[in-house]
Amino acid sequence: MTSIESPITKARRRGKPIEVWVNDGEKAEITARAEKSGLSRSGYLRAVALNYPIRSVLDLAAVSDLAKINGDLGRVAGLLKLWLADKRGQGARAVDVEAMMREFRELQREVGAIMSKVVYERN
Repeated sequence: MTSIESPITKARRRGKPIEVWVNDGEKAEITARAEKSGLSRSGYLRAVALNYPIRSVLDLAAVSDLAKINGDLGRVAGLLKLWLADKRGQGARAVDVEAMMREFRELQREVGAIMSKVVYERN
């Protein structure tokens, strides 16, 4: 395995087991955390022991939703720009439409920053 590959994303051949003695509460907690991260218990414990970042499945789903919203914002801003080019001054003042477009672009930058923080920040 190269240093770039993560052991939690690549299929692994079975190797040698390591016994970890835990009580019922600890086992339940480990199981819950593994499920939350989308990993098996074994994969979760391996990742924790080797200090690999563990992402919550919910965090990655939220990033996916934010990416869709970010795309929608871009499409709306594009439509506003098209409207401004074709029908300048009709229905709304051009300065108001331009201000709204700037706000959309700023909102897109903020959403992008949040997505980057969730994806690249270590737990």
